[in-house]
Amino acid sequence: MKKHLFLSAAIAASLSVAFTSCSSSNDDENKVITDETVVNTDADAVSITAGAYATWSRFSSGYSFIVESATSGTISFEGEESAAGPVISRLELEPTNSYFTGVWARNTQAIAAANDAIAKITAAEGVSAQTKSLTIARSKLIRGLAYSILVQLFGEVPLNLTPGTEVTTRSNIDEVYAQIVKDLEEAAAALPDTETLPSNPTKSTAWGLLSRVYLAWGNNPLSQSQVQAIVNSRQDPAVSYNNTRLQKAVEYADKVINAGKYGLQPNYDDIWGTGNETRGPEKLLTFVKDGDAAGSGNHQTHCSFTFAFDVQKDNHIGPSNHDRWANWDASDKRREWSYTSHLVNAETGADVSFLPPVTLPRFGKYIDHTYENSFNICITKNDLDRIELRYAEVLLNKAEALVELGQDNATATNLINQLRERAFGNSDHNLTSVTLDDIKQEWSYEFTYEQKSWYNQVRWKTLIADLLSVEKLTYFDQANVDAITTRGGDNAALQFFQKVHKHLHAKYDKASGKYYRFPIPTGQEGEDLGIKPQNPGY
Repeated sequence: MKKHLFLSAAIAASLSVAFTSCSSSNDDENKVITDETVVNTDADAVSITAGAYATWSRFSSGYSFIVESATSGTISFEGEESAAGPVISRLELEPTNSYFTGVWARNTQAIAAANDAIAKITAAEGVSAQTKSLTIARSKLIRGLAYSILVQLFGEVPLNLTPGTEVTTRSNIDEVYAQIVKDLEEAAAALPDTETLPSNPTKSTAWGLLSRVYLAWGNNPLSQSQVQAIVNSRQDPAVSYNNTRLQKAVEYADKVINAGKYGLQPNYDDIWGTGNETRGPEKLLTFVKDGDAAGSGNHQTHCSFTFAFDVQKDNHIGPSNHDRWANWDASDKRREWSYTSHLVNAETGADVSFLPPVTLPRFGKYIDHTYENSFNICITKNDLDRIELRYAEVLLNKAEALVELGQDNATATNLINQLRERAFGNSDHNLTSVTLDDIKQEWSYEFTYEQKSWYNQVRWKTLIADLLSVEKLTYFDQANVDAITTRGGDNAALQFFQKVHKHLHAKYDKASGKYYRFPIPTGQEGEDLGIKPQNPGY
């Protein structure tokens, strides 16, 4: 069992069932057990705060099916074509989809647990002032993070800061963002400068999240009426910025950078895997995943490498093409971690290829490389911690905001070159200046399959163009699919590429403005949550 300063026992107590498949992974019917006891001691305060974080410990593959496969770069073949993942991959979105209901539930449960913790700890007379300040700050950070997810995925959402109450009236987007900022700023004021483990937030964690939030808010998120205006359009809306908010994104990124407590991990390879989970200095926030036996398995592992070296079976989620891998400079070490093209099977010694004409590359960041035969074992243990915030994101947040503001291109270029020098191992590929397109490309290189794709396209107002871009991919063309039969592929390979073709055409055919947000879901039992109106187009 991994050590965790938030009391692993408290997290484990809030979980009930172990899982072995994506469809039942961390994102479905599990409920957080509400602790109704009075908070009397410092240990009680830490424990009740852990309950809010426990909901995010179960946040994994369902989230990826939403924010990854609803873009051009990712497809899902999880089970039957009618399953929740493939349906999102084909943009056939309904409020009853279990991944929408799960992500909504996980975040609203985190908010409710944080509200409960804040109220009880505030009122507790037996909790020391130091512990009270720390645990309230941790609760506000998780509440701010949860609301930042909800407002980006679903638009206007109800604001509820009072325990034991139900709110169904949707607040406007600026009100939601203002509350997120308030929570994160108050958290930053009380959190420590450093922590032993990346699963415990610090001031820099809150500042890094504030840089993320202000960047999204500074790109002027679309309102309900603005989405309604483009709901059937196949052209993205115009870009506009709020310079004051973008400046705040720079300011908070600078706080992280200037504090000097975090930095880039010198070797990109050392970010990933169970053996690197406590390794510094890059991780600003992680969520503990002790595996399925503890009820908090990370099914990013299972879903992206579902059948390991059996290339005749379809992964639950994976890249929609190999074009990016083929066109990516092979000297950039991020390529193989992002699009793994081959691995040596420790059990057989075979060097197995994940390339056409048999299959497509695997997303490699959740294939654990840190222990013997880990390739075959990690997909059943599912114990990789989830990395929510990396220092690399802080650098990109600042660089993007500077370019959008039209300020200090030299600094923005330096930030991008820090990432490129680590990726290539030298300065030979450094840029002399950067455009917004350069920064978009660097986001793609650095954060493949880290649950950034849809958020980035929405922020940049390029979501429709991204979906339409699939027509340029190899297996959008039926002739290339048909050629599989003459290039040595067997029937299973042909069926796989036929599915790829089908999903790419579905993305292209359905691309429209409605996908700038997802449908307000039903409850996990199919009940109407009473949040009206539904998002445009659903």
